[in-house]
Amino acid sequence: MTRTVWLKADSDVGDWETRRRRITAGLEAGVDWVLVDEADVEKVRELGEVNIAAFSNGDVHVMEAEDDGSEADATIVGKDGEGDGTVDLPSDLSGSADLSALRRDGAAPDGGYVRIFDEDYEAFAEAVADEADYTIVIGDDWQIIPLENLIARVGEETELITGVQTAEDARTAYETLELGADGVLLDTDDVDEIRKTVEVRDEAGREQVELEYATVTAVEQTGSADRVCIDTGNLMEHDEGMLVGSMARGLFFVHAETAESPYVASRPFRVNAGAVHAYVRTPDGGTKYLSELQSGDEVQIVDETGHTREAIVGRAKIEKRPMFRVQAETDEGDRIETLLQNAETIKVHTRDGRKAVTDLEAGDEILVHYEDTATHFGEQIEESIIEK
Repeated sequence: MTRTVWLKADSDVGDWETRRRRITAGLEAGVDWVLVDEADVEKVRELGEVNIAAFSNGDVHVMEAEDDGSEADATIVGKDGEGDGTVDLPSDLSGSADLSALRRDGAAPDGGYVRIFDEDYEAFAEAVADEADYTIVIGDDWQIIPLENLIARVGEETELITGVQTAEDARTAYETLELGADGVLLDTDDVDEIRKTVEVRDEAGREQVELEYATVTAVEQTGSADRVCIDTGNLMEHDEGMLVGSMARGLFFVHAETAESPYVASRPFRVNAGAVHAYVRTPDGGTKYLSELQSGDEVQIVDETGHTREAIVGRAKIEKRPMFRVQAETDEGDRIETLLQNAETIKVHTRDGRKAVTDLEAGDEILVHYEDTATHFGEQIEESIIEK
């Protein structure tokens, strides 16, 4: 599931200057959507690239062939209506104006906005979810039970967005009933809280990779090969690196060049990843050849415990360098290997901590990611493939 962060920036937030500051902070932090009034859509377009949802009274304008920027990416019904309690709910929901708008053929709103005041509004939110692509639910005296009920009852045909005011609220929303809400609607002017909420979103969607130790069986000098340094647009921490290897089923943890050295300055944006033929793991759980990497691609950063995040490739630097062949045996008895540059600055992770590949010896236990599966064009497949 891809989680999203929506930022509330309609007239309830304050005047345009207040809204503009909030939207700008959201753009800089990386929110997915901003929720505004229809009158502000064009002004938001001028601030930067972001998905825009706009409150509508139920009248959705048909987009012109030439989009002038005044149309929202999604329209939301419910503000100043039944959804927020401005208009009383009818005793029979078949008479609901908001639901009628959502059910209209043609240019109907894309989503509904509902404040959960009591069980009647919870039932109304369920009815909205049956009709809407996006269902935004807000609780003034929020309790987790209504969100649990909605997560359990609404189908996958709607994206459930719940209102929050802090990053911790967002974390709870993403984790509720283990499934969690699809997204959160954040209502805050706190720039740090907006940034933290985006970080929580990223964490919620990240993979936890299983790592294990394999026993080094051989470290041999080879001739020179075309070696790839992956220079990212992201700074890596001391315990982070990438998973690379000559065989997709067994990838070696190679540290980023974060350590100081008497020979060269640290380069915490870089992983010296091996020869051009080798694989590197990507955020989608697949692999790419190092030779394929180019500026703008995404690769997966992993720490020593298997936590992952994404990094953008700034450049792939290829140079001819002398290499080591490193071979290791997994607990399953499989032999895996890779080529790494013969240099003191390239570090792998052993049970005793970071170790330069130049100091690596047979018998050392080295951190790897092992999956007994084959790959085809970077995708895992059920097929018998022999790699030597």
